[in-house]
Amino acid sequence: MEQLIKSLPAVLRAAENSEEVCRAACVAAWKHSVGEALKSNAVVLRYNDNRLTVAVADAIWQRQMQPMVDQLIYRLNSVLGQRLVRTIEFVVAPDVVAAVMEREQPKSLQGDLKDFPREIISAAANINDAKLRRAFLGAANSCLSRNKNTNHAD
Repeated sequence: MEQLIKSLPAVLRAAENSEEVCRAACVAAWKHSVGEALKSNAVVLRYNDNRLTVAVADAIWQRQMQPMVDQLIYRLNSVLGQRLVRTIEFVVAPDVVAAVMEREQPKSLQGDLKDFPREIISAAANINDAKLRRAFLGAANSCLSRNKNTNHAD
């Protein structure tokens, strides 16, 4: 991955900054430049006219990320080797974030996660050991079932 990131400026020059290549480069730069928490709560939706539109999981993430815009733009453009991103717009789109996160999960996780909240999916994705991940999901499922039964009894 590191080699791909280092080659982005050359790829962009060779592609003469085509919009499609710029978008793909911005997605790769985003994934490389932001931390794990941001990767699982914010995903690039589109890139056009030097504007990167990023879907975030909720309004809280939107508010938290707004003060970081200048730093994120600097990081992205540093990775891209040119000033491609001039503005970042954050839009609240939890369904989009969840769909992208599910699509990017390893195939071994996807079937197990369809009934879990996004936060559980994100946490499970960070567990590399398959046995431990299954145990975590089992415990989460038990808690969710217990909570659901308790709420229905009221």
